[in-house]
Formats: sequence, C-alpha cells, structure tokens
Amino acid sequence: MLNETANKKISNAVETSQEGENGRITSNGYRLVTVEDLKRDAETIAMLQAANATMKALGYTEHGQRHAGLVGNIAQNVLEHLGYDQRTYQLGNVAGYLHDIGNAIHRQNHALSGSLMAWGILKRMNMSPQECALVMNAIGNHEEERGTATTAISAAVIIGDKADVHRSRVQNPRMEDFDIHDRVNYAAKRSFVRVHPEEKIIALELEIDTYYAAVIEYFEIFLSRMTMMRQACEFLGCKYQLIINDTQFA
Repeated sequence: MLNETANKKISNAVETSQEGENGRITSNGYRLVTVEDLKRDAETIAMLQAANATMKALGYTEHGQRHAGLVGNIAQNVLEHLGYDQRTYQLGNVAGYLHDIGNAIHRQNHALSGSLMAWGILKRMNMSPQECALVMNAIGNHEEERGTATTAISAAVIIGDKADVHRSRVQNPRMEDFDIHDRVNYAAKRSFVRVHPEEKIIALELEIDTYYAAVIEYFEIFLSRMTMMRQACEFLGCKYQLIINDTQFA
C-alpha cells in the first residue's frame, strides 16, 4: 500500500537549498548529492569497476557502470512518472547507481555490504544522515533472497534492477559456453519499463529472440525476480505487468 506521506518532500531542505562551491547546499549545511556527482567520484568509479571485475571472473553478467546507470535511470523514471518530488526521484537514481557496489567485496550479502560502503561514500560527500539512510535502505533491500520494498525509493530500485535483462549484459565471449543466464540475457533484444500513472500500472516489456532462448527459460530463472518486482509495484500502489513479445503474461 502506498504510504500517504511518501509523496511529500523528504525534508524542507530542498526548498531552502542554495548553490555552493560543491553544489547545492541545504540550510543545515548538507549537500544535495546527485548521481552526476557519483559518476565523477573516483572512489565510486573504482568500486563499480571492481564489482564488475569480480562478477565477470565468477561468470556472471555485467554488474558495472552500465547496469548501475540504467537501474538508477529506471528508478528515477518510475518515481518521476508516479508524481514523486524531485529530491525523492534523485535519491532513487543515487541508490540505483550504488546498489551493486558490494560485489566488490563478495557476491554473498552484497546488498548489505554495499549499503555500508555507500554510507562511507555519501557521508564523505556530505549527504545528510536522513538521505543516507534512505539510500542505504534501498541498497540493502534489492536482493531477491532477503529484500523487501519498504520505501518508494527501495521499490523503484528493485524495479530497475529486476528489469535489466539484455544481451549487452553478457560478458562471456564464447557463445558455445553460454549457460542459461547468458542465453536468456543474450536473447533479450529489448527491455523497457513503461509506467502508466493514470491506470496505476508498471509494465516490463521484453522482446526475446526465441532462436537463442525459449520464453519459458525466462520464467525458469527469473521467477523470484518477477515476484519481487510485483511486490515493489504493489508497494507503489500499482499493478505489475509482464509483456513478452507483445503477449501479456502477468
């Protein structure tokens, strides 16, 4: 159920911010950090590159700057289309960009380690503790094994993360060595999250080339993703739809 207060401004700081040497500064002296700041930050870049190097070595699909940027953009787009205020959807983009940095340490529990790593980065950049907590919560709740949407920001990050199925994520250079995850991602020629605010529907639209993978294989490996994405949509007061090759499955 959508919290009645979730669509309000996170704080009055946004309204009383002013430009400083290091970007917008609130009346409390905190900085309104944005994803553009993170994209220029050497520590963030290094952690994302290390995270993807780890995942590539383990045989996983891409989890680096491309995935981070896309998840952040989808999270922002979802919140913006649903009428959330600017600072809320900016924080959705920040959380989406940082959500996988924990993979630099270890794949297991990377959401929890990533949230703590994000705390260090964002605190150094002088983000307020209240905003840090929102970002950390979203990062800490994006894994299927133990995550649950508890804020609008965490719900949007889950949607962005689970929607990223695309052939550009495949890092295995030898098609003959593809596993089912490589095949399904390679088969996905297009993925798009479409928000219908009036109808309260969030739809994941996929175009899958069945020469490389059958549609049923998507369901075989991504059922937990679909369940989590549906819960996130419901938290935002929306219905989840899955459309594959112009056929609606959910």
